[in-house]
Amino acid sequence: MNYGELLKLLAPESILALTLLLVLGADATFLSGRAPGLRRAVAASLTVAGCMGAIYWIFFFPIHGHLFSGVLVVDPLTQVTKQVLLLLTAATALLTLETAFTPHVGEYFGLQLLATLGFLFMVSSEDILTIFVALELASLSLYMLASFAKGNLASAEAGLKYFLYGGLASAFLLFGFSLLYGLTGETLLAKIAAKITTTPRDPLLVVAISMVLTGLGFKIAAVPFQLWAPDVYEGAPTPSAALIASGSKLASFFLLEKMMTIGLSSAVGSGAFHALAAGWVPMLAMLAGLSLIVGNLTALAQTSVKRLLAYSAIAHAGYALLGVIANSSQGFVALLFYVMTYGFTVLGAFGVVAVVERQTGSDRLEAFAGLSRRSPVLAGVLFVCLLSLAGIPPLAGFFGKFYLFAAILRAGAPSLGILWLVILAIALSAVSLFYYLQVLKQAFVREAPLELPFSVKPSTQLVLILLALCVILFGCAPDLLVSKLLLALKAAAPGLVF
Repeated sequence: MNYGELLKLLAPESILALTLLLVLGADATFLSGRAPGLRRAVAASLTVAGCMGAIYWIFFFPIHGHLFSGVLVVDPLTQVTKQVLLLLTAATALLTLETAFTPHVGEYFGLQLLATLGFLFMVSSEDILTIFVALELASLSLYMLASFAKGNLASAEAGLKYFLYGGLASAFLLFGFSLLYGLTGETLLAKIAAKITTTPRDPLLVVAISMVLTGLGFKIAAVPFQLWAPDVYEGAPTPSAALIASGSKLASFFLLEKMMTIGLSSAVGSGAFHALAAGWVPMLAMLAGLSLIVGNLTALAQTSVKRLLAYSAIAHAGYALLGVIANSSQGFVALLFYVMTYGFTVLGAFGVVAVVERQTGSDRLEAFAGLSRRSPVLAGVLFVCLLSLAGIPPLAGFFGKFYLFAAILRAGAPSLGILWLVILAIALSAVSLFYYLQVLKQAFVREAPLELPFSVKPSTQLVLILLALCVILFGCAPDLLVSKLLLALKAAAPGLVF
């Protein structure tokens, strides 16, 4: 492969890297000393332009191939996922205009782009070495983004906790990868799977799978690896928390699915209630069950909306794990639909929180009192997003959960033993509705202490409205996204049975 072909395959990543340099250079030169609002507007515009340029390239120049004998894979499915990740980053950049927590504007937007660059490589990587490098690139950027509000002790605490827990999780992941390499002598996921076909119950393999799930479980905030999430969501600048909740979760679940179904496809096991067998399915079933219970029940006691969204994210990790446990093409599509629409939904919710926090100085439930009268647009977006998170039809969250449950049932007899997990998920969905309604009750029923209207930037209103429309659109016509994902998966893996 010559350098021209290599550049074409990595064009979206190259565009993002050039945008990063442009943002840093512009902020350090002709924008130096200018008003912070102008600097944020220019940096956000450049970030959005870079993301849209990368999306344009992917859409109009759909070049596919394997780099370095399969180390990086560029296929239709990774390209669709990259487009969604870039959209989430562009929306986050525009929502950042509502905040003013740092004078280091160029560095902040640069870290957003650097984290997204890590996400894109996570999606394409099918080699444990490049997977680890991509994860660390994204993680280190997110650690800094979480602690970027230097004048806020909660932000510093959030960044420190995120870094310490993340460093420990990375160590577990690296040990797990080293054991997989020691057992197989391979670093490519497909070759690892081929070498462990005869030893699915090897004790070292079980240890390796456990360590890998520990590392990746941290990234998706699954119980018991979720301790960082509430403090980070609450203490980090709201745009940073939004990117962690949306883009990071999508990239991490995509990577987890590939790791399990490609690299460890020969060590599946069984999580059936009366037929447990060693493998990664029973481990994920345990993580999913614990995440559903802890996330939903703990969210009931929260008075901070950002902490409530953090525990909600833990619960949603439990729902999304059902798609991985299904271990089928339908499960993969259901998982991607769920985490993609969840990304749009939670980004919209965090956008509303950012505005309320800027106007009132708080993200507590009381700060949302009278929101429907102070800003009908914000209240409408919050209404759509929270009801979608609760799984109310005809919004995207309902069909996301429906597809996940259907994927488990369609997978056949081996997965029917996981029916207990589906029943648990359905029951706890009803619980989640209660704490989402607590926020909506403040917004639509409670009287505000002061009936002063909120001032919202036009760009923020536009982004929030578009996010809410996406949630409604993919709820009313889910096939718009599902059919695209199915076609992409068929093109990427033509041997799969659908």
